[in-house]
Amino acid sequence: MRGLVRLGASALLLLAMMFVGSLGLWIGVPVAWLWIASRIQAATSSLGAAMGAAFVGVLVTIAATIPLLSWLSRTYRRQRIARGLDDTGNLALEIVMVTSAGLALAVFSAWFFLFSGASLFPLLSG
Repeated sequence: MRGLVRLGASALLLLAMMFVGSLGLWIGVPVAWLWIASRIQAATSSLGAAMGAAFVGVLVTIAATIPLLSWLSRTYRRQRIARGLDDTGNLALEIVMVTSAGLALAVFSAWFFLFSGASLFPLLSG
């Protein structure tokens, strides 16, 4: 707990922003572009156009999000150094990305198996 106090509110805010940004990367970007693709498919009746737009959109959005997360990581590292703490490199960003990916996977799995109507054993659900 002393380590968190010593880290400072601004560094904790940066960690929270990295976590929200990485959750957006794992959950928000795919869901948003699937929704946009569904609107395109409904308007044009072209699945190819919808999937193409979603593919390009996801790539562009990820390409725009990664530099933002890198900037937050660099700013967090500067905060640590300014407070006299060790420079841990990109460890904070790596932990945030892995944790948010695990959380996104758990949420998706819960939705898929509990709420979407999918069967745990598809071959046995004749």
